[in-house]
Amino acid sequence: MSDPRVGNASVTEVLLSPDFRHAHVRVSLGGQVDEQAATLEALTHGKTFLKHQLAERLQLHRTPDLHFEADLDAALAVKAPQILKRIKRGRPKPEKNATS
Repeated sequence: MSDPRVGNASVTEVLLSPDFRHAHVRVSLGGQVDEQAATLEALTHGKTFLKHQLAERLQLHRTPDLHFEADLDAALAVKAPQILKRIKRGRPKPEKNATS
C-alpha cells in the first residue's frame, strides 16, 4: 500500500474463520498512539484494495473480508524487558540468611 498514513506496520498473525469469509489480521504498530490509530484507519480504509490484491495473487475460491486489529502482544513483547528492569530496580536486595 502506498498510503502515507501506513507507517511502521507488520502483519504478525492472520486468524481465518473456518468458512474462509473473515480474516482477522493482527498488525504490530510502531510510532506514537496517534500514528498507530492513523495506520489502523488507513488499513481499514484500504481493505477493499487489499482484498482485491489478495484475490489476484492467491487465487482463492472466496477471498475473506479483512478485519485489522492492533497486536498488543507484540507491543508488550517490546516493552517487557524495560518493565522487568524497572521492577527489579524497585525491589530491595534479598537479605543473606544468617547462620546461627
